[in-house]
Amino acid sequence: MSLPRTIAVPAEAKGQRLDTFIATFFAAAQVASQAASPAAQLEGISRSRVQLLLDQGDVLVNGGREKASLKLRGGEQITITGDPHPAPLKAVPEAIPLDIVYEDADLAVINKPAGMMVHAGSGQNDFARSGGTLVNALLHRFKALSATGGDLRRVIVHRLDKSTSGLIIVAKNDRAHAALGAMFSGRNVQKTYIALVHGSVQKEKGTITAAVSRDPVRRTRMTTRPSENARSAVSHYKVVRRLATRFGKFTLIEVRIETGRTHQIRVHMASIGHPVVGDTLYGGTAQLTEQDAAQTTRSVRKKKEPERLKLDRNFLHAAKLEFAQPVTGKQLQLEAPLPAELTAFLGRLESV
Repeated sequence: MSLPRTIAVPAEAKGQRLDTFIATFFAAAQVASQAASPAAQLEGISRSRVQLLLDQGDVLVNGGREKASLKLRGGEQITITGDPHPAPLKAVPEAIPLDIVYEDADLAVINKPAGMMVHAGSGQNDFARSGGTLVNALLHRFKALSATGGDLRRVIVHRLDKSTSGLIIVAKNDRAHAALGAMFSGRNVQKTYIALVHGSVQKEKGTITAAVSRDPVRRTRMTTRPSENARSAVSHYKVVRRLATRFGKFTLIEVRIETGRTHQIRVHMASIGHPVVGDTLYGGTAQLTEQDAAQTTRSVRKKKEPERLKLDRNFLHAAKLEFAQPVTGKQLQLEAPLPAELTAFLGRLESV
């Protein structure tokens, strides 16, 4: 890491979490370095890598180890004694087709299908459980990535859930990865999603500002309940179309997120009573039942079964990305249309 190893905490940082302050500090340093010299090869550091440093014991506050959630008072001396060393991802190249929306010497933007994991999760490093991921496909398509930084995580700048489709940026070298990481930390990447949610959203547009943290009981879920480990999260939504169907009421919305917390859109929409269709983890349903037919069956005692409409994924799609190419500065505006299965689902939902 070529960044300063010692940081004096200014008074205005009072109240900030330790991990947030360090990640923000390095992101600002990265942006300043790039502005001063576009060719500068300064390594950025993400919130997850800050956590690795803390877990390794390589972050000292006034000479002692502290938790990531420590609230700073201002005036502390932070010393970073090492580099983050995540366990390397293990994957082999697989000839999996990729929908490449954009590519240059530094990065590629992939239109990821639903059902594909970005990379194998913790404890899933044997091939039987780690095959079929985006990383496997990338290793086949961009063979040089296998040597980038000695760690496959360096190709992954951000993530999409397995059941979410759409645009994801892949770094092809360390320089691009660091710059893109700083851009995401500095909220300089515009990310827009399309989602179908249950019910009729009351407002035509709105903003959800609710910090997100891991659910202490159900660890596969996130929650907006207050927690000292919660991270700020902001989602802006606007109504695209309201649907009053024989399966019930739904709202097609466009969501622009300022932050990229785990399950952010899913947990935010569920928190206001409108879970994403297909998202059973947060109260959505994967199978819709024709309501009118069900009522008719009960009232006149007919044997006709109500129609059921099934969706084997979340109705959530990363539709747009807008950002500056991290090396050349060229403005990129990229889009991916709704995949066929979501378009077909909408068509069936609205058919008479």
